[in-house]
Parts: sequence; C-alpha cells; structure tokens
Amino acid sequence: MKNKTLHRVYEMAKPYRKTIIIVTILSLIIGVIEMVKPYLIKVVIDEYLKFGVYQKGILTIGTIGAIYIALVTIGNIIDFTTSTTTNMMGENVIYTLRNRLYKYTQNAGIPFHDKTPAGKLFVRITNDVEDVSTLFKDVLTTFFKDIILIIILAGVMIYLSAKLSMLAFIVIPFIIIFSITLTKLLNKIYDKSKKIKTNLNTFLAESIYGAKLIKIFNIQREKQIECEKLTNDYRNSRLPGGIIEGLLPALMTILENLAISIIVWTCVNHWLGIDIEVGLIYVFITYIKQLFEPITRIIDNIEVVQEAFVSINKIYDILDHKEYLEDLETGIELKDVKGKIEFKNVWFSYDNKNWVLKNISFTIEPGESVALVGKTGCGKTTITNLINRFYEIQQGEILLDGINIKNINKRSLRKNIGIILQDPFIFARDIKNNIKLNSNIPEEDILEAIKLSSAEEFVNSLPNGIDEVAKERGSSFSSGQKQLLAFARIFAHNPSIFVLDEATANIDTHTESLIQKSIDIISKKKTSIFIAHRLATIVNVDKIIVLDAGEIRGNGKSFRTIKTRTDIIVSYIIHTIQAYNKMKM
Repeated sequence: MKNKTLHRVYEMAKPYRKTIIIVTILSLIIGVIEMVKPYLIKVVIDEYLKFGVYQKGILTIGTIGAIYIALVTIGNIIDFTTSTTTNMMGENVIYTLRNRLYKYTQNAGIPFHDKTPAGKLFVRITNDVEDVSTLFKDVLTTFFKDIILIIILAGVMIYLSAKLSMLAFIVIPFIIIFSITLTKLLNKIYDKSKKIKTNLNTFLAESIYGAKLIKIFNIQREKQIECEKLTNDYRNSRLPGGIIEGLLPALMTILENLAISIIVWTCVNHWLGIDIEVGLIYVFITYIKQLFEPITRIIDNIEVVQEAFVSINKIYDILDHKEYLEDLETGIELKDVKGKIEFKNVWFSYDNKNWVLKNISFTIEPGESVALVGKTGCGKTTITNLINRFYEIQQGEILLDGINIKNINKRSLRKNIGIILQDPFIFARDIKNNIKLNSNIPEEDILEAIKLSSAEEFVNSLPNGIDEVAKERGSSFSSGQKQLLAFARIFAHNPSIFVLDEATANIDTHTESLIQKSIDIISKKKTSIFIAHRLATIVNVDKIIVLDAGEIRGNGKSFRTIKTRTDIIVSYIIHTIQAYNKMKM
C-alpha cells in the first residue's frame, strides 16, 4: 500500500518536476548561505578579535560584515522566490486534482452516486484535496533539500572536527528510534481519524440538506446528540495524535540541547584531548542547531505527510474505479428521432440478485402517449431510468427507432429524452440559466417555454423576472413554482421524447389544468411517457400499462375515446379493478 501511495504522489508530482528541481536547488543555496554566515563570524572571532586586528590582508571586518549582509539579502530574496513558487505549485495541484474529482463525479454513472454519500464526495473534493496541496507546498520541495542539507552539514562538521562531530552525533540513533516508533503510531491514528471525519462531514451535509425534515419531525435534540457523539469521537481520535505531535518537538529540543551540552562540556574540560578555539566552538554549536532544524522540520511534517497519504488513498479509491465511468462519446449519433420505443423481454436487477423487472415487453409507437401505473415499487421509474441508460439491463433489449440503445451515444440519447421529476432540482442562479442550463437557447425561446408551461404569471411577479436569482436548491420558491420551472426547462430544450414522473404532483388543480393543455399539445407530436396516480394526468393518453412486482399485468387503450367525465371515472375504476384482480392471480 505504501509503495502504491508513493507512486501516486510521483504521478501527481510529475508535471512539476522542473519546478521541484529548481526550488530544491534554490533551497540548497539558502542552506549553504546559512552555513557560511556562522563561519564568517567564526573567522572574525578567531582571526581578527582574538588578535585585536581590524584588517588581515585585503579583508577587513567591515568587508566581512558587508559580505554577511549581502548573503542575508540574497537568502531572503531566494526564500521569497521559493515560497511563492511552492505556493503556486500547491494551488495548481488543488486545481488539477479538484477538477479531476469533479469530472469523475459528473461522468460517473448513477450506480456510483447510489452507493456514495454526497457528504463523502464533499470531503474528498474539499478537505482531502487541501491535505494533498499542503504536502506539495510544505513538504515535497523541502524534503530533498533537508536530506541533502543534513548530509552537507554533517560532512562540514566532520571536516572541522571529527571528534566533536562524533560526540554531536551520539543523539542521532535516539532520533531515528523515536521517529520510526512515533510515525507508526501516527499513521494508525490519522487513518482512524480520517474515517471518523468522513462520517462526521457526511452527517453534517445530510443534516444541512435535511434541515426542513428535521424540523418537521422535531428531532433537533436527537440530531444534536448524534452530532455531539460524532464530534466527540473525532476529538478523541485526534487527541493521541496531538500528544505525539507535542512530544516530538519537545524530544528534539532536549536532544539538540543535549548535543550542545556534550560539546561545551567536552571543550571546557579538555576531554579526549580536545582544545578548540572559541570561534570554532561557536560555529559548531550553530551548525548543531542548523542540523536539527531540517531534522525537526522532517519530523514536524510527519503529520502532514500521514494525513496527505491517507487523503491521497481516499481520493484514488474513487478515481481508480473506472468501472463507474460512463462512455459519453462513442456510439451512434441520433438524428431525426421518431420516438419509437421497444422493450423486448427485459430483465433488470439493481444488485444482480433481486429482479425489479421481469421479462418486460411492450412497444410505444412514435408520437404515442403511454401511462405507466401501479403501486409503489412496481418498476415504473426503473423503466424510464433504463430508457436513459442510467443502468444497464441484464437480459433482453431496449430499442429506440429500431436501434439497440446500447449502441447509441449516451450524450445523444439523453439529449433526445426529457425527464421531469416529482421534485425538480433548481440551481442557485437566475431563472433564465435554470431553464437553458448552459445551452445556447435564445431568450425568445425561453420566454415561449415559460408561457407554454403556464409559469408566465409566476415569473413576471418576481422583482427581476427571468433574471431573478433562486436561492440554494430553489428554497425561495414553492414546490409548485419549482415544478413550473421544470416544465419550462423541458419545453425550452424540446426533446424528442417526454418522460413525466409524477410531474404534476406538487401543482394545484388550476395550474395543473393549464399545464395539461400544454402537455396534450406536446403529446400529440412527441412520444410521451407518464408515471402518475392522478386520473387527470393519464385521462388523455393513448395507452395504459399496468405494472405489479416488476411484471406487466395490463396493457391496453386508455380513456381517450370515452365522451363523458362520468364514463371516464367508471372506466378508470373498471381498469383498476381488472388490474387488481390480475395482481391477485
């Protein structure tokens, strides 16, 4: 798993290889400057101040001071450049990864969204991507520099005094032991913490979206208790990590000062025959501090690395599942769709175990209107989902104008099928864009669609008309108003086939009668499928298909030829009784 994660990091870093190399080189220059600065002070102490001289050869203390200031200035300029570059790289990583994830969620089929909570996807696209960005901003570009800097510093220290270096390096084995042990513990802690965090975010997203339902059933207290439990679990999962994170810097400080104490004590007491000048002692102490800086930085970044690795694996657990992605480009492009739909011995199951549709066969002729009726769960909506190829059937064939829909380009197929759901989704944008949905539909066509859907009075009553911006999920509109906008949306796009899934359920009787006129006009020209329980919705259809437990129990003409409303009601009751009797059989 670890090798797999490292490979994923490498693949993400590959586009920024040149940037990482340049930043690493610049960072090394900063490291060299930091090493030279104390050495200049050592030279001043041991070769100038010790002998009470101001100038030695062509170099004066003033010249050395000027060099020191120049190095400080150059170091700060390079540091600014590297910081800016790494921040830009981190932002580019966020941009690329977030867009990849979003593209995946949009191109993934409905089965993926059925099994993946929206809250979980929010966490992946927001928090997890930010964790990965931090890895690139704070760790990746400094890691190689820190390793090389440690090696260079160790080499310089050995060159200056091998004996003192060996004394300073006594603490290194303890650093390695502590780091390995604590890193393993942190890895387990962060993995568990990340899972709890995902559950918490999923709960929060659901609670926010379901705020109205929570109020309706008056379960705020229960939800608060659940929230407190999840946040408490998350807090408790983070506490051990916080203790370890606080322990590591403390241990490093202790070991650093222990190394300095050993050096000073040895020099003061002239142990091991060591008698070193003051300047060299100063530079050695400074180098020990500089040596511990990259070591401390690497250990401090353990948390960032662990969290980033967990996030990377979570993200790629989504991106690596290519089986959920839909192919929207290949296949036959539909032209001049007539609208003939045929189901031939279709069997379908969501889980490949329990059949939702069993040997379904029927034909809808071009321009024909059909009502699918039956009790909840009988397979009505499933049929419309299969026509759109939201799911793939296990057996049988579904044909559109004689072409198996498996061979049709999905984008082209769905462009020709318009669906109005019982609870339409309204985006937080203006009415006009909610209707055209980024399509190039002229404004006059939008206004005509609004008129056709009987939404004209409602839209004109808004302060800004079609430029009125809806609140999130259309919360500023009633259910009926949202439904009118859904009808206007479908009329504006003018698909070849209409599917209405309980589309008038949230509309008052008066408005429904107005929309029904528009539906009747369209259904005379377009193939139309209605899923409804209301008599008014299906009274004028050409055919009624009665479903029960995934099977067709009745398939025949509707009430279109019946003259009086009393006869319609009687005929509807007879249809219902006949269907019920067939179900009992």
